Amino acid sequence: MLEASGPASWRIALPHTTAAVPIARALVRTALAEIEATADSDTAELLTAELVANAVEHTPSESPIELVVELLAGGCQVEVHDGDPAPPGDLCRIAVPGGEPDPWQEHGRGLLLIRALSSDCGHRATAEGKAVWFTLPSRT
Repeated sequence: MLEASGPASWRIALPHTTAAVPIARALVRTALAEIEATADSDTAELLTAELVANAVEHTPSESPIELVVELLAGGCQVEVHDGDPAPPGDLCRIAVPGGEPDPWQEHGRGLLLIRALSSDCGHRATAEGKAVWFTLPSRT
């Protein structure tokens, strides 16, 4: 169940399986509709799916995953919490020429998408591991 943790903030625990990805997408869509957010929900769903898939793939299976959706004055912020304190690769590093992912590889574009499509992104340490987040501006 989607739990409101403030006037415009939702937090939910997700299973540490690939089933978490479509659940997270649906929850973001629902949360943004409930708060009548003006941020692009399609982009929010895509970027959320990338963060949740990374958490499932790159963190120990016993660590919980938590999704937080928050309405901001100028858009929304989505955070995915996991139990691994290691930073999420090159999330906020600017891509260098020639450093693009191999087009034949199945992996390696998620963090690039987050950097390219969000207005801001980052990660921070938490007591249990880390939170990886992105923000989207309001549509104009």
